[in-house]
Amino acid sequence: MSTTTATVRHCPALLVSAPASGQGKTSVTAALARWHTRQGRRVRVFKTGPDFLDPMILERASGAPVFQLDLWMTGEDDVRARLYDAAGEADLILVEGVMGLFDGAPSSADLAQALALPVLAVIDGSAMAQTFGALATGLARYREGLVVHGVAANRIGSDYHATLLRDSLPTDLHWLGALPRDAQLALPERHLGLVAAAELSDLDTRLDALAEAWSAHASTELPPPVAFAPAARLPVPSLLQGQRIAIARDAAFCFLYPANLDLLREAGAELRFFSPLAGDALPECDAAWLPGGYPELHLDALSNRHDLHAALRAHRDAGKPLLAECGGLLFSLDSLADRDGHRAPMAGLLRGDAAMQTRLAALGLQEVDLPEGTLRGHTFHFGHADVRAEPQAIARNPNGGRSAEAVYRDRRMTASFIHFYFPSAPDAALRLFL
Repeated sequence: MSTTTATVRHCPALLVSAPASGQGKTSVTAALARWHTRQGRRVRVFKTGPDFLDPMILERASGAPVFQLDLWMTGEDDVRARLYDAAGEADLILVEGVMGLFDGAPSSADLAQALALPVLAVIDGSAMAQTFGALATGLARYREGLVVHGVAANRIGSDYHATLLRDSLPTDLHWLGALPRDAQLALPERHLGLVAAAELSDLDTRLDALAEAWSAHASTELPPPVAFAPAARLPVPSLLQGQRIAIARDAAFCFLYPANLDLLREAGAELRFFSPLAGDALPECDAAWLPGGYPELHLDALSNRHDLHAALRAHRDAGKPLLAECGGLLFSLDSLADRDGHRAPMAGLLRGDAAMQTRLAALGLQEVDLPEGTLRGHTFHFGHADVRAEPQAIARNPNGGRSAEAVYRDRRMTASFIHFYFPSAPDAALRLFL
């Protein structure tokens, strides 16, 4: 990667992390994004790692699409290129981390250090006072070369409590703000994480309330500017010129990376979205995509779409490409049961049955070799599927974890629990739709 000083862009930036999951990273990132947006600043937000739900909330908070950054799944050049693009149009860049600051491989700390991003550590201060400063100091000193710029407190009990926490910090750690302990500010959750943004009718009210609460303790100073050098993403061949791709998109099929959609468009495809829950027919198309989501929450509505089931089977039988990912795979089977044991017939595109479990079934990054090429992505689900077919391929987990998903193929239909990240191998991803 070659760069020149003249092309480097500078923009204030923070990577928002925490000692652990559940500390309030998304709430603080959303509050920051909405507060700065209300000050008239252009804010661009990114999410570390493979996540669909947090980015939906953060997109509403910032008013701009939220892309994924992961040194392994998306690749470092992809990460650098997206940040460089954002630096050309933003007044502030925020990157929400994943899990705890040093958890995972690659971790949020790895990303921050690779990109020279200063860290904002969010700490749940609800059950502590001066120990807040000790915990912040430990995060800041744990790894040489990592810059922890400042700290924010979540779930404070009062202004006095916030003062205790702020005064416990060493002088080189900036106090950047706080959010109160208030159930009305909490973002609703369920088994896969936050409730999807489109399902929250009062989301903008919640985001404005978060920004208002943040303003009581917010630092008015922007973080220091970060230098972002240009980088080239993998080229996107124009393989889909004239191709029409029908994509299910509604509350049951909502897990769509913006980068995947952009790549399909860049390759020349015309995207035709439809809602199975709303009763939309399968659009006229050359290929179809059933992405992940929550089919288990809409069993009866999806089960009654006999017309769509028949249209999808005819599409498959005609040898047309069809990609079914995670929730799309569950919908493609003969039947699906929810966590209460209620079972309903599904589309019958792939022989097998599935049931939702109360325990996590799979979690981890995935890489799989397909005839089209090697694709990367991730898996995260509570479903157990008994598929009565031989898998075409078995994915591998780069961290050696137990989650290694099967990929099934019937003619030009590809089905798996894997959520693919198309820019990880553009040529291979596009050929799934040819």
